[in-house]
Amino acid sequence: MSHDFTFSIKRIAFDENYRPADGTRITTNFANLARGERRQENLRNTLRMIDNRFNDLAHWDNPNADRYAVELDIITVEMQVEQGSESETFPLIEMLKTTIVDKQTGARTDGIVGNNFSSYVRDYDFSVLLPQHNEGKAAFSAPDDFGDLHGKLFRHFLGSDAYRANFAKPPVICISVSSSKTYHRTENHHPILGVEYKQSEFSPTDDYFGKMGLRVRYFMPPRSVAPLAFYFQGDLLGDYSNAELIATIATMEAFQKIYRPEIYNANSTAGKVYQPSLKHEDYSATRIVYDREERSQLAVKQGRFTEETFIKPYQNTLNQWAATWPASTAKA
Repeated sequence: MSHDFTFSIKRIAFDENYRPADGTRITTNFANLARGERRQENLRNTLRMIDNRFNDLAHWDNPNADRYAVELDIITVEMQVEQGSESETFPLIEMLKTTIVDKQTGARTDGIVGNNFSSYVRDYDFSVLLPQHNEGKAAFSAPDDFGDLHGKLFRHFLGSDAYRANFAKPPVICISVSSSKTYHRTENHHPILGVEYKQSEFSPTDDYFGKMGLRVRYFMPPRSVAPLAFYFQGDLLGDYSNAELIATIATMEAFQKIYRPEIYNANSTAGKVYQPSLKHEDYSATRIVYDREERSQLAVKQGRFTEETFIKPYQNTLNQWAATWPASTAKA
């Protein structure tokens, strides 16, 4: 029996008037900010941080540091699953798409899609499957096929007509470095991405993104205090323009300052040998309200939702389809 999954893409502007749609993963960075009494203030301050950082990095022909603005669209990827006579649509992935606005000329330039990455199946993998696998065990481990299904679904989406019709380049996803690994500064320096760091072994997150067909490099941009992890296909330094890279850095550094201030809003800069720590106390808090504990609890709830509405009902269909796909470990 052959199975195929089709994808559809929805866009909604992430601005100070944004309200999460029904079905949006509320653990998503942008959705979490848009809740509560201070929702509009949270959003306004976040967007201001992004614009300020973009102008800081795009400083040429920009004497007042106010020439550019970054517009963000939330990209929701829905997957249609057919099983027998039944057809179901499941919200698979959410990412961000940047657009750079030159307020001096009026020009609008497409930025990178990806940036932030959220996935119901990833919530299931990390918040349900992994704890179940390790229950009662003395040593922590992951199943041999951990992340295989998620990785194959993601790679299938990147090769789909829906992706090609909407995006000209592969995605770049930018997240925090791992607090369980040590990073070493190299002599490699890029004018926008900054100084490159490397580590001796990959983290579980690196392995997981590797199964999605994405390699990883770590860079600390100018005037940043810690490196960021960039996951990509192809050539990170050659395939994207300065403006595209700056928009991604500005966007994701702002989110990381909110969600990981111990690392990205620290009062000291990463040294030649650097191990991130969420227990670090010498950092500055942003003015933006965020409940990290609640977000962790919601990830478990949404992982269970995925198990009940997607994994269990379509287990056979998903297994048969996944068996037709080769594995990927594109980490190096």
